[in-house]
Amino acid sequence: MSSGLAERIDAALPQTQCRQCGYPGCRPYADAIAAGGADINRCPPGGEETVRELSRITGLPQKPLEGVTKPPAVAAIDEPLCIGCTLCIQACPVDAIVGAANLMHTVIAAECSGCELCLPVCPVDCIAMVETGTALAPHERLQRAARYRARYTARLARLQRERAQRLAASRARAQERRKRATIARVMERARQRLKSRVIK
Repeated sequence: MSSGLAERIDAALPQTQCRQCGYPGCRPYADAIAAGGADINRCPPGGEETVRELSRITGLPQKPLEGVTKPPAVAAIDEPLCIGCTLCIQACPVDAIVGAANLMHTVIAAECSGCELCLPVCPVDCIAMVETGTALAPHERLQRAARYRARYTARLARLQRERAQRLAASRARAQERRKRATIARVMERARQRLKSRVIK
């Protein structure tokens, strides 16, 4: 697989990270196309325009788009109904939802990629997609895609740091437990020796 080809394919994708293509993000989909494992017509957010661009980049024939391209929209939370479960925060691939456990959440509309991944995880159905009514020019779409990619990459890095921190904390706790157990054994042996001397 050519990494250069995958990068060019990835650059042509809208970076919504919506998973409608069947892959966990735009870059994995780009890698699959570059490796010959995926068709170029599986990106509904990109529409027919993206299919044409991917055909130009890869030399593969155009195919009818799989799925339906929807008008641009962003998620909006009906905040009085929000129970603060954080499930939407965990689902958002670009960290466009802010809030804390048991507190109201809200969407940063300017950063929402419109992926809709927050909709199915909400247990109280308090999230809806709201059309922006704005058609973007090609250069604006590229700028927005670059911003989504940057936020997605930053989120992955944050999650990796948090996993590393949790692992380090878990190892530290385990080491502390072993240390305490060792001290307890040493103290018990000392007590037993002292006890045996007293008996003699």
